[in-house]
Amino acid sequence: MNSLVLASSFTDVKPGLIIWTWITFIVVLFILRRVAWGPLLKSVEDREKNIVNAIESAKRERAEAEKLLAEQKTAVAQARQEAAEQVRKTQADLEKFREELMAKARKEADDLKAEARRTIDEERVRAVADVRAEAVKLSLQVAEKLLSERLDDAKHQQLASQFVTDLAKRPSA
Repeated sequence: MNSLVLASSFTDVKPGLIIWTWITFIVVLFILRRVAWGPLLKSVEDREKNIVNAIESAKRERAEAEKLLAEQKTAVAQARQEAAEQVRKTQADLEKFREELMAKARKEADDLKAEARRTIDEERVRAVADVRAEAVKLSLQVAEKLLSERLDDAKHQQLASQFVTDLAKRPSA
């Protein structure tokens, strides 16, 4: 019976208890709203703002990173283009330098050939002049001998043979 009394007292409606429960609930609600609810909502709002700021910051950083990546790709492409242009320019300069060297070498070779031809021509003229001078000398000697002696044909023949023999014995110049 004891358990029946307890069970019936638990389910009995007591208006005084209901009012005090409501008053307690309202007081606790007011205290919680003043003390806990404001800071709790502020903390949730701050957390929400931090998350939104972090998302926006991540978006900005990603956009900036993509921009920097695009700039890097452009810079690399430009550097490659400049390097290729520099290589082409260097090759053109080398080709021009090679052609200049070849032209200079040809000119020097032509100058040397011309100088050699001049030298050869001068030597030929000098040799011809020497041969002519020697021929004149020999002619004068022959004429002198011929004039100094009156020769008959046999004497003339002997003198010519002797002259040719003497000419052969002479050292060549």
